[in-house]
Amino acid sequence: MKEDTLIVTAGRDPEGNHGVVNPPVYHASTILHATVAEMEEARTKRWEPGVFTYGRQGTPTHESLETAWAAIEGGWRAVCVASGLAAINAGFFAFLKSGDHALVVDCAYGPVRRLCDVVLKRFGVETTYFEPGAGGNIRSLFRPNTRLIYVESPGSLTFEMQDVAAIAEEAHKRNIVVSMDNTWSAGIYFKPFAHGVDVSYQAATKYICGHSDVMMGIATMTEAAWRPVRQAASDLGANSAPDDVYLGQRGLRTIKVRLARHFASGLKLAEWLKGRPEVERVLHPGLPDDPGHKLWKRDFTGASGLFGVVLKPYPKKAIDAMLDGLELYGMGASWGGYESLILPTHPEDARTAVKWPAPGRTLRIHAGLEDPDDLIADLNRGFERLKANA
Repeated sequence: MKEDTLIVTAGRDPEGNHGVVNPPVYHASTILHATVAEMEEARTKRWEPGVFTYGRQGTPTHESLETAWAAIEGGWRAVCVASGLAAINAGFFAFLKSGDHALVVDCAYGPVRRLCDVVLKRFGVETTYFEPGAGGNIRSLFRPNTRLIYVESPGSLTFEMQDVAAIAEEAHKRNIVVSMDNTWSAGIYFKPFAHGVDVSYQAATKYICGHSDVMMGIATMTEAAWRPVRQAASDLGANSAPDDVYLGQRGLRTIKVRLARHFASGLKLAEWLKGRPEVERVLHPGLPDDPGHKLWKRDFTGASGLFGVVLKPYPKKAIDAMLDGLELYGMGASWGGYESLILPTHPEDARTAVKWPAPGRTLRIHAGLEDPDDLIADLNRGFERLKANA
């Protein structure tokens, strides 16, 4: 099937659910077995399709979304967990133990750095952060105890692209697992398993659910990586709630049509911002002059609505006046919902391999589903306030 058809049909079973179009919600903790033999057999086949042993291990509701998402992103199997960070935690804990070494891209999501610098360090795991443009040269950072690489292309806040295929090629020569946060592409515009990734993470909170009302993550794996990550997810107890999974199923069916609007609006805003005298640089790999554009053009089929802007140096009070008066952009964490968002960011505080060079304040913008001309007009009024308070 082509992707559009797969998005609509995968994971559904109307014939097995009395003709009901959407898979039902199973609220379950206890799952009963008729005999001791049946219970013992189920436990030996735990996590196989159609086998359920306990609510924390999943229900038919979970399996429907997991089956659909693995098919869409191109992996072997998937598991739903409580958040995108919970999915990442499961991937790290699946492959790292005391004495191991991990390589993490320097532009990684902030909580991933905390996971490495605080939690994993406490358990004797060492992390080295690498420059986003390392590509195949990442081999120079390999150690005998390197077990995991984490990439995020483009990276959080600064939107730097990574050559995922080149990194994976070198990693697999040493049997190093490659994991990736693929939320920016929503699993639609970049297919990680076609580029050598072993474990892909989605903050389903974002585009899969799409309406800013669900916390959920999905980890998708190759066949070899499936059981270690699935076991780690179970051990962490970070299971997702069935009602949230149902909302993920519902959001999934419209993800591609929503993404097309986010992509178009985000690119239109980015191109408009490029021409503003108040802007030093726009951070969007879809722009032809972006340093990561060639990689984006080679590996991606589109972009989400999330990108960054570096302002020219302005006092804080001027930037605050700009942001405080915006009418269509909310200020808050997360993204991927129907509404537009804007947030001041501080990438300079979270870099260790390569210093972030921009002297001006960095903003992160999410283009929602509003009319892009209205979004531009709102930003235009914001720039007037910026200049008036400079």
